[in-house]
Amino acid sequence: MTVACRPRPSPSVPRPMFRFEHIEYLLLLALLVPVLLLFIYFSVWRRKSIERFGSKSLVYQLIPDFSDGKQVIKFVLLTLAYICLVIAIANPQIGTKQEKVKRNGIDVVVALDVSRSMLAQDVQPNRLARAKNFISNFVDQLKNDRFAMVIFAGRAYLQMPLSVDYSAVKLYLRSVSTESVPTQGTNIGEAIDLANESFAKGDNKSKALIIISDGEDNEPGVEEALEKAAQNGIKVFTVAVGTEKGSPIPLPNGDYKRDAENNIVLSKVNIEAMRSYAAKGNGKALILGNGKDEIEAIFKELGRISTKEIDDVVFTEYDDKFQYFLIAAALLLIAEFMLSERRSRLFEKLKI
Repeated sequence: MTVACRPRPSPSVPRPMFRFEHIEYLLLLALLVPVLLLFIYFSVWRRKSIERFGSKSLVYQLIPDFSDGKQVIKFVLLTLAYICLVIAIANPQIGTKQEKVKRNGIDVVVALDVSRSMLAQDVQPNRLARAKNFISNFVDQLKNDRFAMVIFAGRAYLQMPLSVDYSAVKLYLRSVSTESVPTQGTNIGEAIDLANESFAKGDNKSKALIIISDGEDNEPGVEEALEKAAQNGIKVFTVAVGTEKGSPIPLPNGDYKRDAENNIVLSKVNIEAMRSYAAKGNGKALILGNGKDEIEAIFKELGRISTKEIDDVVFTEYDDKFQYFLIAAALLLIAEFMLSERRSRLFEKLKI
């Protein structure tokens, strides 16, 4: 079986770690959407008003100093200044000092199904969103354990190698969608094989794999992958997402997935298959409900796994970089203030 994965960085080459100290403030960027829509609406309304008043050339003769183009440029400058201010408030930082630390923990790999059936809405808001929320809450409970994430559909990819940088996990997790893997399907076998390769070599204990999927339309090769995982001392847990009643699978065009007879296909969770995988992996099968109970159950089982001493490199000092974005915002605001709304000769030549 050919396994595709992203190359993992060499641990001997330290890389500057980028982060936002207050990443939650980046949500303020969402305010740009209604502002942009209002600007477009106002621009269209103004153009139609001018057309109702008379011909465009006649109106511009009456108001020769007015420039549509400069209005757009001023808006763009204000928008860029706002973006820079929000980034400055979030305070981007770059790690400057690394230290080796020793921890006692285990290695945990989560394999997340991102096939299109995970968009089914038999659990709200949909299966994938519920699964991502579960992973986020699970990571919040980790302390000294290393964490890695594999995503899979028709193929499996290493989204994040083993690390104790839990904030990075959240960043990777936000970017995960059904578009992250171009090949559709549910290749759990390849995901298990890739997770098996992601664990530290020469260690036949202190390893756990959590498979999160609806278990539907699985491709062959799972039994062999589970057998190999068991030989390498990996304890396999499964978390089934969805309901046995099922739900249609939304498509990008607004329709739902249909069969050859044009009937809407219902995606149903395959609980029996997920239970079978956990049994063969000497782990435990769970059905995702509120998430809290499932996390407690998994951590109870993880507590029975022998820990090991883990050497890891973490960033202990960060440099603030917000000042660069404040300077950029100030320059943009000055440029906007200095830009006159009156039409200039250059803009006349450019017909702006």
